[in-house]
Amino acid sequence: MSKNKRSITLWSIIGGIVLLGSLLAVFGFSKEEVVAKVGSESISKEDLYTTLVDQYGDGALDTLIAEKIVKLESEKKDLTVKDSEIDEELKNIKGQYDSDEAFKEALASSGTSLESVKENIRTFLLTEKLLKDRVTITDDQIKEYFEANKDTFAQAEQVEASHILVKDEKTANEVKAKLDDGGDFAELAKKYSTDTSNAESGGELGYFGKGEMVQAFDDKTFSMKKGEISEPVKTEFGYHIIKVTGKKEAKEAVLADHKDEIKDILFDQALQTEYGTWLQEKKEDYKIENLLKDS
Repeated sequence: MSKNKRSITLWSIIGGIVLLGSLLAVFGFSKEEVVAKVGSESISKEDLYTTLVDQYGDGALDTLIAEKIVKLESEKKDLTVKDSEIDEELKNIKGQYDSDEAFKEALASSGTSLESVKENIRTFLLTEKLLKDRVTITDDQIKEYFEANKDTFAQAEQVEASHILVKDEKTANEVKAKLDDGGDFAELAKKYSTDTSNAESGGELGYFGKGEMVQAFDDKTFSMKKGEISEPVKTEFGYHIIKVTGKKEAKEAVLADHKDEIKDILFDQALQTEYGTWLQEKKEDYKIENLLKDS
């Protein structure tokens, strides 16, 4: 299977990490230990544990049971996941964010460690390996999906551009003059641009379609030719000097160009359905004792 169009997200990978962490954390306290106080009232570790188990215990335990089944079945079949596979999947997840910093912020807001995410990725990939022979995607299914979603695969007109963003018109004119005198666009972006998300990369914005940028920026960029550098363009963010570095014309989708991508999409969808069936079968094979309600 091609991994270029993985649908997996950080939140699907995190799964029950946060919940399990909350449940397990309370084991660090003695049963009577006070974990919080509200005026003269105390909340004990036992109060916290009881509430967490009552509200989330069954779901968290099911997650742990499923993970153990995946581990045992993988060991039976000698299936392993290389660190490089985990790193590639993690790279795909990070790619869904604007920057590494945005990814780290999402991770921090969830209260989850990177190592926990990596372990959940390992479980996900082991599950995929266990089930891949149970999932078959036919050419007819691929064609049917393509025809139903043809518009989403069509390529809209796109422009590749870089920009130098400054706060005032005077600075913008000074930078433009330096460019007119043969100055290097990327170096001037590093020196002058206030857009910290791309200044160090020379102001590179990559390819984008119409409507993805603010209107004044959008209108100017799509009217330019490849290699052209604009006069300062004013927007709500300041003054932009834009350089168009590439253009892609709009074109209709062709099935052959998207066959692998669609196969991945259908595989992931089928995998989710098959996983439920497979897990139920395996639960019946193993002796599973749920002692939570008796604890």
